[in-house]
Amino acid sequence: MDRQEEKAAERFTASGFILSAIGSSVGLGNMWKFPYITGKYGGAAFFLLFICCLIVVGLPVLLAEMTIGRGGRGSASKAFYHLSGSRFWSAFGLFSVLTAFLIMAYYAVVAGWTLHYMAESFTGLLFRGNPDFKQKFVSFASGYWPLLWQAVIMLACGAVIAKGVAGGIERFNKVLIPGFLIILVVLMVRSLTLRGAGEGVSFFLRPDFSRLNAESALVALGHAFFSLSLGMGCMLTYGSYVRKEQSLGRASMAIGAGDLLYAFIAGLVIFPTVFSFGLEPGEGVGLAFMALPAAFSQMPLGFLFGGLFFALLAIAAFTSAISILEVPVAYAMGQWGWSRRRASWIVSAVCFLVGVPAALSVGGPLASWSIGGKTYFDLFDFVTSYIMMPLGGLFVTLFAGYVWRGAGREAGLTGGWLFVWIWLLRLVVPILIVLVFLYTTGLIRV
Repeated sequence: MDRQEEKAAERFTASGFILSAIGSSVGLGNMWKFPYITGKYGGAAFFLLFICCLIVVGLPVLLAEMTIGRGGRGSASKAFYHLSGSRFWSAFGLFSVLTAFLIMAYYAVVAGWTLHYMAESFTGLLFRGNPDFKQKFVSFASGYWPLLWQAVIMLACGAVIAKGVAGGIERFNKVLIPGFLIILVVLMVRSLTLRGAGEGVSFFLRPDFSRLNAESALVALGHAFFSLSLGMGCMLTYGSYVRKEQSLGRASMAIGAGDLLYAFIAGLVIFPTVFSFGLEPGEGVGLAFMALPAAFSQMPLGFLFGGLFFALLAIAAFTSAISILEVPVAYAMGQWGWSRRRASWIVSAVCFLVGVPAALSVGGPLASWSIGGKTYFDLFDFVTSYIMMPLGGLFVTLFAGYVWRGAGREAGLTGGWLFVWIWLLRLVVPILIVLVFLYTTGLIRV
């Protein structure tokens, strides 16, 4: 392969980039978190508030990340350095790389759970014997099986990334994202045809503007930021593989719309099922791995619909995990001159080892070990999601708004659109990100 062919292999096509970016934003948290917070904070009223927050905060930062990536043509660290010539800003790029690496270390653990439950559901093993699904999860998590499934996730992600951008990441997403949508629609239809489904739909979509307050606004802002995989270098790294002729503004809107559609349909899967079987909608992770299996066990062909549900979660986990792992892999390639194959396997192996304590701390042998009252798993989650990601997003916003003067030109914005985007990045978005950071870390209460 000559140099030109090599460069082409490290570029997305227009559709491949959008599908891959949507795959990155479609994560596990959306499946159980977004429907619940929507129902809790005002249904359709909160959904409208979330759309506003996505437009004001999510899309401007998303566009900024992709713009820096394409303009800098390198890993998160290299891109900042190429555009600023400053080691100071390069260090902030390295901060994003570290964030992605640490997220991947524990995210692979949860992704592994989805594979285990998918296999158990399709084979019917999940629904045999003890009907206490909470105890079944505890029994599974307290052993060493999570390590095996974590290893499978890391091996699968490493294998896809080793094949390159066009031959690996893009091809993988072009197959899985359409499949993901088909499964999502099948599950939505099944959920909406359950007895009592209307009550769940009403809880999810009935507008209750009386519930909108300062807290709901901060929750909507936080979810608009986190749901697009911002602040950890994913969209920046993907942006470095985007061709110059592609419109980043249109791509941002397409990615935002895809994320919104997924979250909306997920609500129409979760809530009709939850209300039909009298479950508690606010159980978070427990909803997927403890409560919903109880519902599937009572459905006709429950093993099939349960298997499809966990297949849906597994796809969401895979597509997000690949974008997260690509961040440190791209850094290793650019910083140390490693081949893509070598970087993929070494980074995957080290990431697996770093994640072992997280895998063994969810009811496992290391469950009693804690730092600051948090298990390893909880500590990974808290530090990365509530501290490192908001700070990473803030760095991106300030860099595109104040430091790099060519951001608007690279983004393809002119006139009024450019004026609005720049001033959102300079004034509005930083203030809102800081508020989200203070709220999620418990430094302010409303």
